[in-house]
Amino acid sequence: MLFNSLIFVVFAVVYFLVSKLIGNRLKGRLLWLTAASFFFYGWWDWRFLFLIIFSGLVDFTAAIGMARYEKHRKLFLILSMIANIGSLSVFKYSGFIARTLDSFLGLSGQFSLVNHIPEFFLVTPVGISFYTFQSLSYTIDVYKKRLEPTKSIIHFFAFLSMFPQLVAGPIIRARMMLPQLLKLSPISKDNAWIGFRFLVKGYFKKMVIADNLAPLVVAAFSSPEVNPSSFYWWGVMMAFAFQIYCDFAGYSDIARGLAKWMGYDFIENFNHPYISTSLRDFWTRWHISLSTWFRDYVYIPLGGNQKGKFFQHLNMWITMLLSGLWHGASWTFISWGAVHAFFLSLERILGWPDYFSKNRFLKVAGWFLVMVQVLVAWVFFRAESIGKAWHIVKTMFSFAGPVTLGWGLNGTVFLTVMFLRELLEAAGVKNRIDWESKRWMWFEMVLYALLITSIVYFRGNGSEFIYFQF
Repeated sequence: MLFNSLIFVVFAVVYFLVSKLIGNRLKGRLLWLTAASFFFYGWWDWRFLFLIIFSGLVDFTAAIGMARYEKHRKLFLILSMIANIGSLSVFKYSGFIARTLDSFLGLSGQFSLVNHIPEFFLVTPVGISFYTFQSLSYTIDVYKKRLEPTKSIIHFFAFLSMFPQLVAGPIIRARMMLPQLLKLSPISKDNAWIGFRFLVKGYFKKMVIADNLAPLVVAAFSSPEVNPSSFYWWGVMMAFAFQIYCDFAGYSDIARGLAKWMGYDFIENFNHPYISTSLRDFWTRWHISLSTWFRDYVYIPLGGNQKGKFFQHLNMWITMLLSGLWHGASWTFISWGAVHAFFLSLERILGWPDYFSKNRFLKVAGWFLVMVQVLVAWVFFRAESIGKAWHIVKTMFSFAGPVTLGWGLNGTVFLTVMFLRELLEAAGVKNRIDWESKRWMWFEMVLYALLITSIVYFRGNGSEFIYFQF
């Protein structure tokens, strides 16, 4: 069920109407949220509901076991990790592992390993990477005694299956969400308006920007060897950079808007990543819920930067490679993580962010360098194979061919609109709500009226959110 579909609009209307009828009956609210979320997830394939239920039951039981049987805390944590990482490996990575072994061992035909895997296990359930990480963080936090386990299974499943962020994040920590689910505070006028703003901005990013840029990117990557122009490919990668940002950030904004209307707060998942002046800064702004998850549950437990420079780089490389693998069962995603790891290591060794922070001119130069690195890395993320990715990168740095960006008037218009909008938000307008200023109130009303008009009349062909595949 896509956020940008009519069936979701009907679903959302029914959800909020029934929620209004339930009122402040806490148990009823949690039951209704869980049931609605199961329906939302089962809309794609009801069979995969058993997977999220299995993962949730294991982790709910493991957390209770940790609290009751102190001597066996580690055993319950291992059980949780086996269940979550095991299900993720079977459904998302079994085909990739089998194909890799087939290629390495030269197996094919009836001897091929991938041909012996049941077809059901070769289909990646929507959002499995998100809800398994969310559930796993719960048991880890209980194990570390950062969180007391909930004794209500409905309370736990309301957290785990919450439909606004179930299939594409942001990844919500139990420490933040479980207490919120027990609150029955009314939704204020300001929060209702904030939720509306998130929703409109999210739909604008997805339907107007991302969906209009998508055909340009798809056409380019369908035949990457056709166009030998360096300038063309730099333009394509700029288009893809904004497409994936607006697609994913748009989903996160819609999720945050729905959460506001439900009476909850989700963390900010994107903070203008394309204004970063260092790659480290970029990773504090891009997909924040995932980058902080890997920081807290992978990088720091490995030792972080506490064991000398060599292990600092090694831990960072392991974290980035795992981050690439999390995104997809493909060597292209692993290569994307490796490219970022290489540039991050180079950044730490040379210390150039400190140099580029000395004045405004150098800050612009630092920003330009970061954007080059990010665009090069996006090639590996988007390309169908490593061979095609290298072909595109070599073309980008050949600086040959005709001077054409290849995205035409439409692409120029949508990129310009989004670029100006990013500048406006980054300048500080984003969170300003001043009801005492009539001038500001009228400005916002006109702005959001224009955004809604654009969504209605200038939307692209509706497409699935990119991060649904992860």
